[in-house]
Amino acid sequence: MALHRRKTALFAAVAAAGALLLSGCTAGGGQSAAHLDGTQLLTIPREDMGTFDQNFNPFSNPDFPMTQVAIYESMLVFNPADGTTTPWLATDWEAADDGSGLTFHLREGVQWSDGEPLVAQDVVTSFALQKEIRGGFDYVETVTAIDDLTVEFDFNTPFSPALLDVGQQIIAPAHIWAEQSDAAKFTNPDPVGTGPYTEVTNFQAQSFDLLKNPHYWQPDKQKIEGVRMLAFAGNDGANLAAANGDVDWAPQFIPNIEQAYVAKDPEHRFFWFPTTGSMISWQFNTTKAPFDNPDVRKALSMAVDRDQVTSIGMQGYTIPADCTGLSGAYDAWRDSDVVDSCAWTKRDLDAAGELLDAAGITRGADGTRVLPDGSPFAFDFSVGSTSSDWVSVGNVISQNLAELGVTVTVAARDWAEVSASYENGTFDSGIVWSNNAPTPYQFYRGVMSTETVKPVGEQTFENYHRYGSAEADALLAQFAATSDEEQQRSIMNELQALFAEDIPVVTLFPGPEFGAATTARFTGWPNADNPYASLGAVRARSAVLILTTLEPVTG
Repeated sequence: MALHRRKTALFAAVAAAGALLLSGCTAGGGQSAAHLDGTQLLTIPREDMGTFDQNFNPFSNPDFPMTQVAIYESMLVFNPADGTTTPWLATDWEAADDGSGLTFHLREGVQWSDGEPLVAQDVVTSFALQKEIRGGFDYVETVTAIDDLTVEFDFNTPFSPALLDVGQQIIAPAHIWAEQSDAAKFTNPDPVGTGPYTEVTNFQAQSFDLLKNPHYWQPDKQKIEGVRMLAFAGNDGANLAAANGDVDWAPQFIPNIEQAYVAKDPEHRFFWFPTTGSMISWQFNTTKAPFDNPDVRKALSMAVDRDQVTSIGMQGYTIPADCTGLSGAYDAWRDSDVVDSCAWTKRDLDAAGELLDAAGITRGADGTRVLPDGSPFAFDFSVGSTSSDWVSVGNVISQNLAELGVTVTVAARDWAEVSASYENGTFDSGIVWSNNAPTPYQFYRGVMSTETVKPVGEQTFENYHRYGSAEADALLAQFAATSDEEQQRSIMNELQALFAEDIPVVTLFPGPEFGAATTARFTGWPNADNPYASLGAVRARSAVLILTTLEPVTG
C-alpha cells in the first residue's frame, strides 16, 4: 500500500495560498496563475502539501509533485483507464519464453534535459538505486547493458507480471546519479530528466513552475508552455482555488461538485470519476487482539452500511466494495461466484453480533461490547485530518458500529503522525488504499503475502495491517510462474476466494479517480468517451499522456 496523497501541513497555508490566488497572484509572488513572462502554465493544486521543499529525488521522494510525471519517464506507460500500454523510452521488448527475463530496446535519439544521450547504463543505475533506496524488484537478479540501446533483465524466478512492473520504473541519468555519495539524501534541486517539463523556475514554499525540457524527444507534443504547482494544506483551499477558476486541473475530492465547481462555468468545466483507483479499505492491526481473529473482522465489516459510506461519506462518487477486494480496474478478473457467496460486505447487525458473541465480545449491561478480559471494545479509526472525504467515511462507520455496541473513535490527526503509526505498526485501525497495478497480483501480494509482513517497529510501506498467508504465497508464486491466461485466471479465482475467507482488510469502496478540469485555457482533456488517461491520475506516470496531449486555447 504505497503512500500517495494523504500528507498534511499547517492550515495557515490554506488561507495564505487562497488569499494569493484570489488576488490573482501565486504563492511565489507577483504574477497571475495564467501567465509567467507571457507564457501559459497549466496550473494544478496539490491539496496534501502545505509547503514545498525543493527535493526532486525520484527514489527517496517519489511522490513530490511532477517528479515521476513531468521530469522523469519510464520505458513504457500503462493506462489503467483503458488497459493500453504505450511504448515510451523503449520502443519494444521481448520476454523470455520461460518468464525468466526481459529485454528492452531503448528509443534512439532521446536526450536528457542537459543534452546528454539516454543510454542503457541509465536503466542499470536507476534499478540499482531503486532497489537500494526503496526496495522492491526482489525477483530481478541482474540488469545488464548489452549495448547503448539494449538492456537485459534476468530474474531469479519466473515472474509473469514483470513487464509492466519493470517497464514503469522511472529512469534517471547515470551521469548525474553515479556521482552522488549518498543518493538517498540528494535533494536533486535542479533535476535532469527526459520528461517534457524539467526546468524548475520560481520555486517558492507554496508554488513552483516547470518549463519545457529544451531537449525533449517529442517537441511537437510540448504544446503547453509549462506546469505550475500550488501547495495547499487540505482539500478546502484547493477546492476554493478550483471554484474560483485559479487552477486548470483539480485532482482532489470536491464535495457537491456539480454546484461547487461545474455550475460556476458549465460551458467549460467538467469532472470524471471512474472507479478504477485503488481499493479503499478499513484496515486493522492484526498484531493486536481481537483484530487477529478473522471472525471479528467480518463482524465489524458486517456492521458497516456501505451504502451510507458511499452516499454520505463519499458523496455518491463511488460504489460499495464486494468481497473480492478488487476495484473497478479489475472487473475482467472478478469471480462472480465469490461475489455471490460472500456476505461480509452486506450489513447484518444480527449476524455481526453473533460472531462477536462467539468470540467472547459480549454486550455489557449498558449495551456496549466488552472484551473477554472485561475491558470495553473501543478503538481508534486513524485518518488524516485534512482528508475531508475519509473523515466523513470514518464518522459514518463510527455511527454504524455504535449500533453494534462497539466504540470507534475517529482519530483525525496530522497525516505524518497517522502514516508513521501505520508504518511502524502502532495503530489500531484506519483507512488506507491498496496497490493498484495492471493485474490483481500486486493487490493480493500487498495485503496477503508473508513476504510483505514486517515486525511491529520495523518500517513498512505496504501491508500496514501485517497479515500474511502461506496459502496466498503459494498461489501468488503459481500466478507469477505462468504466462498461460487460463491458468492465471484460475489462480486468481482461488486468491479471491481466499481473500473472502480470511478478510485481511475490510474493503469499503473502489477509489474514484478524482479529476475535474476546465477547457477555458486548455483543451484535449481525457474523459469517459476518450479515456486515453485517467483525469485523476495527476500523480501517476500515465499523467504524462495528458501533459503531452493538452493544447492551449488560442485567440
